[in-house]
Amino acid sequence: MRVLVAPDAFGGTLSAPDASRAIIEGWHRHAPDDVLTPAAMADGGPGFVDVLHTAAGGELSAVTVRGPLGEEVPVTVLHVDATAYVESAQACGLHLVDVDGRDPLAATTYGVGQAVAAAVRTGARRVVVGLGGSATNDAGAGMLAALGATADGRLDAGPVALRDVTSVDLSGAVSALAGVELVIAADVDVPLLGMFGATRTFGPQKGLTDTQIIEVDGWLDRFVVATCGQTPAERRVADAKGAGAAGGLGFALMLLGGRVVSGIELVADAVGLTSRAALHDLVITGEGTYDFSSRAGKVVYGVATVAASAARPCIVLAGQVSVGSREMRAMGVEAAYAVADRVGVQASMSDPYTHLSDLAERVARTWSPRSLG
Repeated sequence: MRVLVAPDAFGGTLSAPDASRAIIEGWHRHAPDDVLTPAAMADGGPGFVDVLHTAAGGELSAVTVRGPLGEEVPVTVLHVDATAYVESAQACGLHLVDVDGRDPLAATTYGVGQAVAAAVRTGARRVVVGLGGSATNDAGAGMLAALGATADGRLDAGPVALRDVTSVDLSGAVSALAGVELVIAADVDVPLLGMFGATRTFGPQKGLTDTQIIEVDGWLDRFVVATCGQTPAERRVADAKGAGAAGGLGFALMLLGGRVVSGIELVADAVGLTSRAALHDLVITGEGTYDFSSRAGKVVYGVATVAASAARPCIVLAGQVSVGSREMRAMGVEAAYAVADRVGVQASMSDPYTHLSDLAERVARTWSPRSLG
């Protein structure tokens, strides 16, 4: 049996390549003669640069930037000809902040702007910014400040500082990117504000309480007025798909002329996922938590879509699964299996590689022809 293994990173516990290795190792314990091909994936979030470097080559350069809470963090920029790829999660990712130390009211995307500026300084004429997995919810205000935007208040101190901002001058940031094509590789297609926006959808996982969610969404609404205006036509960019990606970083990049593309589609094209899926009998994908947000541009949905186009079944291996069978089928997934269902949520986090490998071994008993024979 030929199996294509194309998972995303597992929420700060396993990189996508490590998840691939764990699945292959476990599967081979049951079916050693099956041919499993790794194809680590990303949707714009963690692993975006590494996956593209493996697929497209190019040169890597390192830059030190301000992290989400002010600490210095390293960021790697990938250069392929005149295109630079920047992974926002490396500068403001949730994995950079301990669970007990999360402060979404103060977290900033300033470091993303520093990384973009560094890419432009090295001669990039096209910058692709991968969005996803952020600890921030500042609508990209920090990034705008790092690129030269100014305001009548602080843009680089998280959403709590935006409550005092009433006017923003973007000219400095626009000038910094003059002549540069800006591409936004978004991991989700949510808008900035409202019931299905960035704050309400992803704020809880970043540490926002119910009360704070209402407050922050109000501050971001004021920021939209300060940057765009009050009329529906002026505010249209805030309602665009992808504006809410990475806590609203998509919105700020759109203000600078950025064009939104699907992160998973960009990566799938780079790794030749469609043609590779057609050469295999089964496609396996996965992520840390397979839930309803997976429908909004995440790796699982993208890989399942590609598998369906190649008329190949797709299954999911995840840390946790909170999607019913009907919803799975609607996403093109034949079946989903969770580590937590066997060992519990806490135990699944303690040794994720081993537990994922063990899960793959058990799944192989169902799906490998060796089992069916």
